[in-house]
Amino acid sequence: QVSLVESGGGLVQAGGSLRLSCAASGRTFSRTAMGWFRQAPGKEREFVAAINWILNTYYANSVNGRFTISRDNAKNMVYLQMNSLKPEDTAVYYCAADKVVGRISIPRERTDFDSWGQGTQVTVSS
Repeated sequence: QVSLVESGGGLVQAGGSLRLSCAASGRTFSRTAMGWFRQAPGKEREFVAAINWILNTYYANSVNGRFTISRDNAKNMVYLQMNSLKPEDTAVYYCAADKVVGRISIPRERTDFDSWGQGTQVTVSS
């Protein structure tokens, strides 16, 4: 498994931006797809974005065009740049690592991932 630590959450006004970071250690990070999920109070954890090891990306419809996922394999880091934030983006955001090393398709189901960070809170005020 991969050890993951998120950072960068906080309180921001609607329309603002935040950049989340995820530091990874263990396993073969450079060939592991990574994803971001979020969970709002009273709701299930939902997919936000994912990036595979050849830098293909996929986004949930709700964030497409506003969020950008990226990775730096030299630093074992994954990022989520969030722009034009809305109150409905308020949630705890989790970084996750694919359970399959070298997968070409982009994972997007919770069951595709077997390593999770502790989460970072993002609050968007109206």
